[in-house]
Amino acid sequence: MEHRFGRRAGFPLGIEEELLLVEAGTYRPAHVASDLLRRLDPPAGAITHDLYEALIECSTPVVASAAEGHATLAKLRALIRAAGVAFIGGGLHPTVAFGDVVHVETDRYQQIRHEMRGLVSRTPTAALHVHVGMPDPETAVDVCNRLRAYLPLLQALSAHSPFWFGRDSGLASARSTLFRSFPRSTIPPTFAGWEHYESVVQWCVETAEVPDYTYLWWDIRPSPQLGTVEVRAMDAQSRLESVTGVAALVHALAVACADGEEEATPPTEGLMESSFRAARDGGGATVWWRGALRPIRE
Repeated sequence: MEHRFGRRAGFPLGIEEELLLVEAGTYRPAHVASDLLRRLDPPAGAITHDLYEALIECSTPVVASAAEGHATLAKLRALIRAAGVAFIGGGLHPTVAFGDVVHVETDRYQQIRHEMRGLVSRTPTAALHVHVGMPDPETAVDVCNRLRAYLPLLQALSAHSPFWFGRDSGLASARSTLFRSFPRSTIPPTFAGWEHYESVVQWCVETAEVPDYTYLWWDIRPSPQLGTVEVRAMDAQSRLESVTGVAALVHALAVACADGEEEATPPTEGLMESSFRAARDGGGATVWWRGALRPIRE
């Protein structure tokens, strides 16, 4: 598998935040992503669409720190506002009815729509993704293995979608539970090394009949095309300061894991249980940590 690990020195950072487009005043979904992108030309970073016309993704360029990423994302948000489009930050639109969606007409997204069928008729989900550059493939696998242990913590800290379809879901992060309905939206196993990772990806790609690893919507994954480890477990955020704080934490934890400061993590089955508890209870959750169920706050 071709990769771009080690193309940049150190552990550079990239942040991607998904935002829900709405009509100013009514906060109803605004299905204008494709039109908006035709009118925008960011001087730094990127604004792209995703599966839904009421959803966009703002991405930083490669940056050295979360603070530098904050500055770029602030400018991208301002650019969207200046174009006359309103948005909200959060894992789900709180009141959209099932089926009240418009899909983007690209080959990739039409393929996903054909594959997922009714699953993509529900409200769009919006996430925060954080990339940390890795020096080589083996380090990327090691970091992915160790950083898995922190996924429930990151999920609880970022839980920001309690409402779905106009009702209180009873969950702190309804987004993450809805997203679990997609295939290949799990926590990956521990990999024995780069070759093992390649083998697992090949099995997934062939059995799912998908083009490449970008259709594996794991909570964390090596991203060979970008030369990063990508953490994908977090809800999108309203406050840009929250985006920055979570990104800084992921960045620091990834570097610590690359230095070998964390032991191997529990099996996927245990992490998935803690992931659900984090999604359900947010900062009030108890999750499995080093031999016992412990409060997230601890």
